[in-house]
Amino acid sequence: MVTRADDLIDRRSMRRKLTFWRVATLLIAGIALVSASVWAMRDNLAGMGAPHIAKVRIDGAITEDDELLDRLETIRKSAAVKGVILSIDSPGGTTAGGEAIFEAVRKLAADKPVVAQVGTLAASAGYMIASAADHIVARQSSIVGSIGVLVQFPDVTGLMEKIGVKLEEVKSSPLKAEPSPFNPTTDEERAMLRSMILDSYDWFVGLVDERRPMTRSEVLAVADGSVFTGRQALQNKLVDELGGEDQAIGWLAGKGVDGDLEIVEWKAKGGGWFLSSQSAATILGNLAGLPDQGAALVKALGGERLFLDGLLSVWQPEKVGWGD
Repeated sequence: MVTRADDLIDRRSMRRKLTFWRVATLLIAGIALVSASVWAMRDNLAGMGAPHIAKVRIDGAITEDDELLDRLETIRKSAAVKGVILSIDSPGGTTAGGEAIFEAVRKLAADKPVVAQVGTLAASAGYMIASAADHIVARQSSIVGSIGVLVQFPDVTGLMEKIGVKLEEVKSSPLKAEPSPFNPTTDEERAMLRSMILDSYDWFVGLVDERRPMTRSEVLAVADGSVFTGRQALQNKLVDELGGEDQAIGWLAGKGVDGDLEIVEWKAKGGGWFLSSQSAATILGNLAGLPDQGAALVKALGGERLFLDGLLSVWQPEKVGWGD
């Protein structure tokens, strides 16, 4: 009995020690991550204080991004920023989101030279934003264009009939809350939507007409939703030059910006080095044996694409599930 009691005491002591070292390991790892992040951000902020060329990435689905708008405004006000490179790789997104960023870029370009560097894709609202820059550089194989606007909505009336569901509604006028996925679309509803789409399309064409060295007829000739390679886009005057970051820097140098200045990427808040509040929680969670955060999984699966609303300016809706 005495031996058994001693064994129990020893086991409890070992468990307490093991728990202590587990907690200590997590704390040390957390402190190391935070310290490394602070050190990296200190260096980054120090770089932002010296004269430099600011680089801003605009990629993925475009929405009304308040953080990005604030970042562009901060760049505009920064005396250390001598020129700006917009690195664009986007199929587009909401038309209103593209409009907001377009206006922010034009405001920025009034104070500093801005060049857009197209990576794989600058389509629809992505091209709208690129056209706000003073110069557009694209790769020979970049995909550029898709000037246009659309709205999409499902029709689930057939499914409702199959499962025996009927929607009842009382509304003030026939076009209120229409079109609806729960009712067949009428000619009047299509006419209303088409009028709205054509008005936004005319506005989009006007932006390109204003910003590019093209006549309105030339813009209309390429504004049928078509996409072009960078080579074709250059021929159609949708871009100004073929190349990459070196060509973008060369254009800035022609505007009086020292081409030897360091290029500093201005990232989203919390997106510095490799540690953000989300990444830190994920890393520490993994150390503790917890699963990764669900938000990261949703984003990895493209879930953000499912929540675009309003008029859309996006390329390839049937592939990404949004609209064009």
